Amino acid sequence: MTQYDLIIVGAGPAGLFAATRVGRERRTVLVLEKMTDPGRKLLITGSGQCNLTHTGDIADFFGHYGKQGAFLKPALRHFSNTDLISSFTGLGVPLTGGDDGKIFPASRKAQDILDALNTECRKHGVAVRCGEAVTEIGRSGDGFSVKTAVGEYHSTLLLIATGGASYPATGSSGDGYAFATAFGHMIAEIAPALTPVTIREYPFQDLAGVSLQNCTVSLFKQGKKAGMFCGDLLLTHDGLSGPVILNASRYIVPGDEIRVSFLPEERREELVQTLTGCGGARVKTALTPFQLPERLLKRLIGLVGIPPEATCAHLTRASRNQLIQVLTCCLMTVGALGGYHIAMVTRGGVALDEVNRKTLGSRVTDGLFFAGEILDIDGDTGGYNLQAAFSTAALAADSLLIRLDTPGAE
Repeated sequence: MTQYDLIIVGAGPAGLFAATRVGRERRTVLVLEKMTDPGRKLLITGSGQCNLTHTGDIADFFGHYGKQGAFLKPALRHFSNTDLISSFTGLGVPLTGGDDGKIFPASRKAQDILDALNTECRKHGVAVRCGEAVTEIGRSGDGFSVKTAVGEYHSTLLLIATGGASYPATGSSGDGYAFATAFGHMIAEIAPALTPVTIREYPFQDLAGVSLQNCTVSLFKQGKKAGMFCGDLLLTHDGLSGPVILNASRYIVPGDEIRVSFLPEERREELVQTLTGCGGARVKTALTPFQLPERLLKRLIGLVGIPPEATCAHLTRASRNQLIQVLTCCLMTVGALGGYHIAMVTRGGVALDEVNRKTLGSRVTDGLFFAGEILDIDGDTGGYNLQAAFSTAALAADSLLIRLDTPGAE
């Protein structure tokens, strides 16, 4: 068969999920995937454990997507986190959550989610053709024509769900941007997101693996504060990572300044009193109650030139102030963002003002729809990006069904 109601380009979570929703309504669906297996990127999400979504009211999700949260509201309300949980438990995949609010398959295996999607596709007659890269795509009469090295396929409607450009080895290499451009869409500048950063003249190379909870990181651009982020921080061999940096990374470019509060600014006065009131105690000993990792504390003291054996009584006012500054506001300059090979998601994508947020249909080409990471959408770590993928897929699929049932409808 070469004629379908719907062709979906991309067999990731968004593409497969949309296929199951349209297929179960007895519509003919073809999914084309260039890799030899579907869902490769899904299998590595959450380090293979698949952090599917997050707990909480769906309205709490909106702020986790930056300025794009407003665009996502209809999709998230149409298919919420509770809907996603119910959907997969209904497919026989038990889910579990932790104190941090993250939701995973009970097995902690992403394969269970992919297996459920593949099973649903087979159950509803969805044709999933892997190893067929799309070579040409365009309009054909009132519908669409999609060519691969194997053949040419035609459809009434088209959904592009090829993902972004992160983890290109999984097949997510940005192909969809060219397809969207061919239909007249603009692409918002793309860059790696949810990725670590390297630091120029980094002073903590040998402290890789040291982590801190609930750190505050302030972002400065050309001397002006551009944002503040809170969360766990991880020191790496060449820079910074952990949720607080990953979530901030979508706003960071090389050359930006990061100011890390190893201790909160609110404790500055407590630090002053400690360092001025401990007399003959060594500086390191006096600061022990602040519960910083020992190796980090020793390094921070050394950064301001204070000898390891120095006591609080030996501190000059200048050295004391420098130490307090590095503890509460340690200045670092970003050298580079982690590349697409380690970035969890992609910032940028199909420009949102060219997509109807209530349907996910193109405002440029009638009958064309988008879902998932190909859109200019990226969220915080913690299940928010997979939730966006499934929510946009559900809204797009249900909008596609309306179009198939009522040709010409929005």
